[in-house]
Amino acid sequence: MNLPFRADARAVDRTRHAAAHVIALLRDQIVSLALPPGTVVNRAELQERFGLSSTPIRDALLRLQEEGFVDVFPQHATRVSAIDLTAARQAQFLRRSVELEVVRTLAGAPDPDLVRRLRSIMAQQKALADIGELEGFEGLDQGFHRALYEAAGAPDLWTIVRRNSGQIDRLRRLHLPVPGKAHQIVADHEAIVGAIAAGDPPGAERALRDHLSRSLAFSAEMRARYPGYFRD
Repeated sequence: MNLPFRADARAVDRTRHAAAHVIALLRDQIVSLALPPGTVVNRAELQERFGLSSTPIRDALLRLQEEGFVDVFPQHATRVSAIDLTAARQAQFLRRSVELEVVRTLAGAPDPDLVRRLRSIMAQQKALADIGELEGFEGLDQGFHRALYEAAGAPDLWTIVRRNSGQIDRLRRLHLPVPGKAHQIVADHEAIVGAIAAGDPPGAERALRDHLSRSLAFSAEMRARYPGYFRD
């Protein structure tokens, strides 16, 4: 099976951090579902595409295995792993715990400049949702939440949360094309920002809790639609 990489192999630094480049590219493709669960990842093909020896490719796949993105079967095959719902639940718990404190802090001292910035992101999101441009929409979604962490003075926590969110991100990406989902995200963001602007910490917490619960709430429906994509 041909792997749908968007990056040109020539862009990979062949002399430094080769495995890190491959990890980042593969992780992006797996989380975006360009490489869906069950896809065979061929080591020889990766070596050819990236112009690398077997060692950095092996190291990259072992790292992705540690992160739960691939299953490596020695002397057999490497496949993109199923979405781990237990890991997704834990990732959601981590993100919700941190982000509730983030929005509580921001709503306790509303910043008009932040509110304007967030509303600008939401306007761009709505425009992309209207035309069904989900890849750009997803990038803006990450930008919206990253802006919250930065405004709360906790950018490093965003990095930690993102590092541990691969499984829930795959579930969210699977859920995103469902009709109405993208516009629901925009509505959720509007509720969060409205509460922050109004100086309403409890309202911001409620809006955020509702927002972050939706994809897991639909996991049974997604599992019924894509039975081979999940594991507990």
